[in-house]
Amino acid sequence: MRFRANIEHVNTFYKISQAVEKLQKRCIIKFTESEMHIICNNDAGEGGIQVWSQIKVSSLFTDYRIQSNANNEIFLALSAEAMTAALRSAAAPSGQQGAFSADAEVVVRLVKRSDVATLSFEILTTTRMGRGVRIAHDVRIEILKREDVSRLKEPMCPEPEVHILLPPLAKLRTVVERMRPLAADVIGIRANLSGCLQLCAQTDAARVDVSWNGLSNPTMAQDPSTQDPDNSEARDPTTLYGVLVSLKSLQKFLNSHVVSTTTIACICQNHCIIMYVYIGEVAEAGGVLTFYVPAIIE
Repeated sequence: MRFRANIEHVNTFYKISQAVEKLQKRCIIKFTESEMHIICNNDAGEGGIQVWSQIKVSSLFTDYRIQSNANNEIFLALSAEAMTAALRSAAAPSGQQGAFSADAEVVVRLVKRSDVATLSFEILTTTRMGRGVRIAHDVRIEILKREDVSRLKEPMCPEPEVHILLPPLAKLRTVVERMRPLAADVIGIRANLSGCLQLCAQTDAARVDVSWNGLSNPTMAQDPSTQDPDNSEARDPTTLYGVLVSLKSLQKFLNSHVVSTTTIACICQNHCIIMYVYIGEVAEAGGVLTFYVPAIIE
């Protein structure tokens, strides 16, 4: 089993890892010849929120080499926090000059240290003073059997009533933070086919609704994770469909604002909300993080 790659877009990988780390302490990564998949299932995820992502190799890596007896696929589990810490050393904060030169070479490889499998991140760079530096981070991993990972399945959901393009997640996050005193543990999300999105929070004494209008309702191909009953009847475009979700789960999802450029929400009435966070613009996206946030039934 062999794996080695140059991380060409370190900041993007770092932001993806940040979003995952906020959700779950450990994650599963599947490397294939063309894609990297990051999975957070609800065995350990708070509030039942799950992430199933697929990211094109070409959007993160160069000089990518993989070899295994399982059709050149490698499955591993590791600490999301440790992976984020390793990538942080090479990632420069947005709009700021990092401690190292911008042309740092970052190599990730699968190695064994004293019979312990690790994902090794090696940074070869120079300081701003021109001095050569080599930094290595070893992240301990568990190699998973293919049959064990094959038991993990994406949640099956009914066909969504509404697909809607969300406002920028950073702005949405600010609004949710301000609504938190009224939201208690639950917040409502509603949308219709006329481009209206609403967030609702209430206590016994007060209620607040925040609305966005003029948003897009994109047409999406049939999601393989949804079960399509007879969805032929036209819906009233002004009817609002919604879910109640855990405030903590929503806040965890909104941490993905660091990587998001475009996010589409799919509302399955009183069942769940599915969020597609695209890496890059939708038409040329380098990958997508799919978040499943279950509804709270009251």
